[in-house]
Amino acid sequence: MRKIIFTLFMLIALSGMAFAGNFLFRAKADKNHSLETVTVKKKNIGSSILATGSVKPIIGAEVKVGARISGRVEHLYANIGDKVEKDQVIAEIEKKDLEAQVAQAEANLKGADAGVGVSKASFWPALSAETDYGFQDTRYFPKKGDNFGGLKVTMPLFNGQDLYTIKQSKAAKEAAKAALEFSKVQMSYATIKAPISGVIASVTTQEGETVAAGLNAPTFVTIIDLSRLQVDAFVDETDIGRVKVGQKALFTVDTYPDKEFTGKVKAIYPKAIIQENVVNFDVVIEIDDPKIELLRPDMTTSVTIYQEEKKGVLTIPRAAVVKEENSRFVLVKQADGTFEKRAIKTGSQSGSDIEVISGLNEGDTVGIKK
Repeated sequence: MRKIIFTLFMLIALSGMAFAGNFLFRAKADKNHSLETVTVKKKNIGSSILATGSVKPIIGAEVKVGARISGRVEHLYANIGDKVEKDQVIAEIEKKDLEAQVAQAEANLKGADAGVGVSKASFWPALSAETDYGFQDTRYFPKKGDNFGGLKVTMPLFNGQDLYTIKQSKAAKEAAKAALEFSKVQMSYATIKAPISGVIASVTTQEGETVAAGLNAPTFVTIIDLSRLQVDAFVDETDIGRVKVGQKALFTVDTYPDKEFTGKVKAIYPKAIIQENVVNFDVVIEIDDPKIELLRPDMTTSVTIYQEEKKGVLTIPRAAVVKEENSRFVLVKQADGTFEKRAIKTGSQSGSDIEVISGLNEGDTVGIKK
């Protein structure tokens, strides 16, 4: 009887062990089955930085054109959207009074020129030969009885006061000449020309209006050169240390989501821009894409700045990396099918891949939770 009871007990125990072993095996298999596996491979990767920004004119590509004199706008040749070339006339201010000033200045110059001739004739009949004989040299004055080139001096002493009078009349002539040039310059301000080539972006006056020039010239039109645009990208402070001048950049605008525009980093502003306690830095992207004519100022952009490409580095999917506090690890598949937790050190990221600096070897298999 005891023998039968012992036999039954052993059978029950063996059955329990088999059941438990089968349960553990299935649990382990199920656990392993919940992981996808990938092989550690070498790839060429280039990390990137994402940022948002907007299209802006380059400094000097947007010019506000105004008037330097006061007067009534007689003609306005500019309309919004018109293309203009540099030095093209875009407006004219009434200038009859300025033309009169020029005419008066010309008359004054003629009078001053005649005054110089009178001065010479009054004090020395033979003074027309002054250049030949050096009479302008105040160190020498001809005396009565001297003979110069066959001309005998018959007048009294030619004194310094006479020479001063002649010089004074010449100075008056130079002043009249300068006044004429000034009048012409003032009249030139009545004709307003485009300082750059571009497109008329805004017009703030109209024909018949009177403008008053003060410390700030009143703006007539704003001209933008649409071939000279840039992108101001706002990069987070955590990424700005990886941005370098010359790096390649791609960006899109909401208007053309299916088109990519190319450029490169031209400058990094040293002063941060803080908005809602978020610190960003302005990175200027120089546009070198032939499709630049599609862009307009203030368009919103999505920018990708590419870092230097690394060749032949170990990579795994970013999804395979598990973070624990300040460390990172992966689940490495062993020969018996189990997975071992192993710490790794990571580097650059590119899309869905991440560089593995240490902790894995090429050919290792790692698990990714589904």
